[in-house]
Amino acid sequence: MGRFPPLLWLLLLGLLLLPTAAGRVLLDVAGGLLITLLALPFILGGLGWIGWKVLQSRVRTCEACGLSTMTTGAQCPACGSMLPTKKSGASTGAASAAAVDDSRPASDVTIDIKAEDVDA
Repeated sequence: MGRFPPLLWLLLLGLLLLPTAAGRVLLDVAGGLLITLLALPFILGGLGWIGWKVLQSRVRTCEACGLSTMTTGAQCPACGSMLPTKKSGASTGAASAAAVDDSRPASDVTIDIKAEDVDA
């Protein structure tokens, strides 16, 4: 293949430096490629964030066993209990705030574990 001839390098440099239409086109293409390369991570990051939010909105968690699933059925695939239905965005915040009962003491909802020695 060999090296790129020096005359072609000088011709390319002359096109870039001289105020001709060809030089402007080459500079515009190089500038467009540079802007695209600089903006590409932001565009891909934004698309990834939107995709993650869409994926999160489709996940439903079983109230009986805690399995997170994206199934469209009404039953949990692990335990068979009914999955909660999706509600509109305005009513879910109020419904979840009303479902939290802070009046119960923590000792009623905590599991006490006692260690025992087992002889082999």
